[in-house]
Amino acid sequence: MTPDQIHFGQAQEIYTARQATLDAAFLTTPERFVHKPPKPPQIPTAVWINPPKPTEETQA
Repeated sequence: MTPDQIHFGQAQEIYTARQATLDAAFLTTPERFVHKPPKPPQIPTAVWINPPKPTEETQA
């Protein structure tokens, strides 16, 4: 998902729509999915356009 989708709270709606699409695909062609019904990737907890650079801790 894109950073703006997460930021503006659209992630759950998008996840639900993706799951509906995957469910429909599974119902029409279950032979394509060998082990189990498909699931979309988990909703990310953090997304970045430019992630912050890691900083080294200095001893005092």
